[in-house]
Amino acid sequence: MNNRGKHLFCFGLGFTGRQIAADHPALRVSGTSRSPAGKATADGLPLYPFQRDAGIDGFADLAADVTHILLSIPPDAEGDPVFDTMVEEILRLPKLEWVGYLSTTGVYGNLDGGWVDETSPCNPSGVRGLRRMRAEQAWRGLYEKSGLPVHIFRLPGIYGPGRNQLVSLKAGKARRINKPGQVFSRIHVADLAAILVASMNRPNSGAVYNVADDEPAPPQDVVAYAADLLKMPPPPLIDFDAADLTPMARSFYDDSKRISNVKIKSELGISLQYPTYREGLAALLPAEMGI
Repeated sequence: MNNRGKHLFCFGLGFTGRQIAADHPALRVSGTSRSPAGKATADGLPLYPFQRDAGIDGFADLAADVTHILLSIPPDAEGDPVFDTMVEEILRLPKLEWVGYLSTTGVYGNLDGGWVDETSPCNPSGVRGLRRMRAEQAWRGLYEKSGLPVHIFRLPGIYGPGRNQLVSLKAGKARRINKPGQVFSRIHVADLAAILVASMNRPNSGAVYNVADDEPAPPQDVVAYAADLLKMPPPPLIDFDAADLTPMARSFYDDSKRISNVKIKSELGISLQYPTYREGLAALLPAEMGI
């Protein structure tokens, strides 16, 4: 895809959308904010207010040249806010080539550390995963019924500048919690941005992609490695059953699985810049240390 002349509109212009804009400056990027007044981000990207049931004022005009849409606003108890509010206007966009929906690997539920790929059944174990599965079904239904060029991306934990275990350790908030057999997958935001742009380059409407790096790992190992990079002692290891966790934090440990990334490599030609958390955290260290 020649990015020049293309316009990506992000419903939820945040961590991922800003990374795409930074890495692909020829691509015009704009999106929505929860703020009631439109403004620009610190990097100059235009923002438009969006609230459930309110829509976006003048969307047909401001999005007349939109070629790509990224959907990252999470569903709530009522459903997917963008689907419920904006779907008819999205279907009428004259130049739309690609729609990406950012879902979660939580739709697979708990596999007790087993591997999953895109053919694995969805069996979410929590409310958040169930909502995401229903949102996926709604958007994919539009591909099947109306030909909307929807692509589903199932994401693990995302880390990157300002959002990583180095930051948590420096702030005194990182904990090493041990739950035997627990593993999580993760992805660096720069690799996520590259994967999304690769899909824009090779659209395959209706496709589902798992997004993850090469090494699912126990979370306490990632914290220990980050502490070693910072040359500080790691936090003490805490047994999961004895850990003082909020219900939300505890729920993240309900699922343990390893996410296969074979499809993003074979179909999208992806070569990860940060194949494991080690390369990713090491690359982030200079900025986090102010070097």
